[in-house]
Amino acid sequence: MVEADVRYRPRRQLVCHIQDGSGVLTLRFFNFYGSQLKQLAAGTRVRAFGEIRHGFFGSEMVHPRYRVLHGEVPVARALTPVYPTTAGLAQDALRRLIAHALAGCDLGDTLPGDLIARLGMPPFREAVMLLHNPPPRIEIAALSERRHPAWRRMKFDELLAQQLSMRLHHQRRRATGAPALRSRGELTQALLGQLPFELTRAQRKAWREIERDLAGPHPMQRLLQGDVGSGKTVVAALAAAQCVENGCQVAVMAPTEILAEQHHRKFAGWLTPLGVGVVWLSGSLGRRDKRAALAAVAKGEAKIAVGTHALIEEEVGFSDLALAVVDEQHRFGVHQRLALRMKGARPDPGAQPHQLMMSATPIPRTLAMSYYADLDVSMIDELPPGRTPVATRLVSEARRGEVIQRVRDACVAGSQAYWVCPLIEESEALQLKTALETHATLAATFPELRLGLVHGRLRGEEKTRTMEAFRSGAIQLLVATTVIEVGVDVPNATLMVIEHAERMGLAQLHQLRGRVGRGADAATCILLYANPLTAAARERLKIIYENSDGFEIARHDLRLRGPGELLGARQSGVPLLRFADLNTDLDLLDQARTVAVRLLREEPDRARAHLARWLGARHEYLKV
Repeated sequence: MVEADVRYRPRRQLVCHIQDGSGVLTLRFFNFYGSQLKQLAAGTRVRAFGEIRHGFFGSEMVHPRYRVLHGEVPVARALTPVYPTTAGLAQDALRRLIAHALAGCDLGDTLPGDLIARLGMPPFREAVMLLHNPPPRIEIAALSERRHPAWRRMKFDELLAQQLSMRLHHQRRRATGAPALRSRGELTQALLGQLPFELTRAQRKAWREIERDLAGPHPMQRLLQGDVGSGKTVVAALAAAQCVENGCQVAVMAPTEILAEQHHRKFAGWLTPLGVGVVWLSGSLGRRDKRAALAAVAKGEAKIAVGTHALIEEEVGFSDLALAVVDEQHRFGVHQRLALRMKGARPDPGAQPHQLMMSATPIPRTLAMSYYADLDVSMIDELPPGRTPVATRLVSEARRGEVIQRVRDACVAGSQAYWVCPLIEESEALQLKTALETHATLAATFPELRLGLVHGRLRGEEKTRTMEAFRSGAIQLLVATTVIEVGVDVPNATLMVIEHAERMGLAQLHQLRGRVGRGADAATCILLYANPLTAAARERLKIIYENSDGFEIARHDLRLRGPGELLGARQSGVPLLRFADLNTDLDLLDQARTVAVRLLREEPDRARAHLARWLGARHEYLKV
């Protein structure tokens, strides 16, 4: 240190000059303590780190990090780690704590040496120590982008722990008993015979897989996924028919009343004529009707109970529940899905009902391989014949008048339309058009049309009455919030307008768009957006405009949002990945799947040690 003093022009500041063999450098502090002036007195040896700026007064650093040296202090042989921290916890203290923890940790390898060598990865201890103390000449980009072999080892180990956990769950389920629902071909063939359509190739394949699982002595846990309108419900109805023809009961649970009511209408329409009792259970059901439904379920007179979360209430008791169907399963928490499964307590306390989960939000392959590794997945990857692709149009709010005219023309011509709004009431923060305001405005704009209004705060019977009027054609234009996202099937509806589409996610836009185009006539979805658009909103609208394939949209959604948001995994009981990225680490995921099988079969002790290191006791929390 050459000199240090306090100066007052242009503002109070501590100015220090340090010198080494290369020249003189100025250190400038605008916020400082009086003790720093003494600490940085002339003759003191310091080591400073910061960005060097070259200005009128020469080279300088503003508010650098520095360290006063006492005696000979060699330069560190590794780069200095910078950890995420919080107020009151300095980096130096955090580094000392982490170094102490690493010194006391067991960093021995959980994987055999020949496997590590074959994978081309470093030993675990070497990888951990390198990431905490990288050598000076390491490729910084490889570290920051997590491409370095040490990072790949961490990501592989994390994925391997997840795969081991999922496969252990699968093995345990296979060791549990379930009612064997043999395919008798009575109700199922009668149902197929009365359908006004033929099953698609993909539907038949999915049905054969489910039919085989139901006949087994172990609980089926299968995910049936397919794009909007691909025909998952009829496959679930066939599964229900196979259960009923074995004398057992079925529960069908959906997250919203509109979706649950849609299922009830379809199941009752298909199976009631065949002599199957189908009841409806929801929170909005009247006391007398609810009491009758509960009694029918408890006595076994009702073979199929369709409803919302009301199905898992304590007062609901089944006499012989053998199949639980959960639609849009990612919208339910782990405890809710478990509660439904526990309704299937049979004389054998170790037995469980079969479980069929459905999702109209297609799941990318990497996500299915990772988070659904313990499930069997059936895919319906084609739409029924006669479905017309929905044309998507992006329209600025400035052209609202043209959209209004388009809606009037469609309704006058005999079609029906949806007008979707993101909020029920005005929000000053977001300043979005609301369903209530929009309904009033459109009613004044279209005095010649019959309008309806549906939102989440309507009572169940009002919602049902309005939706029935829309289905029957008594309502021409339905103003709604996103409660109609799933479960609404009106073939005559050929036009949808979505307000403030730039505010919605890809999955939601795709689901809403799937409410039209369910008949033979051409359909259009108009996405109204307000300028200026953020870069993220522009990208989402571009993706939904250019793609109609739900699986491709889901792939983009995974890239933009990550698995936790896409799956609702934060409430699913599944540990989220911290290091691995399913968009870029597919090769590691493939390797982890293969290694997991080998470890569980040949070296179960190593598998247990690996799980203990990465998940602790969390892998015991079974995914349901």
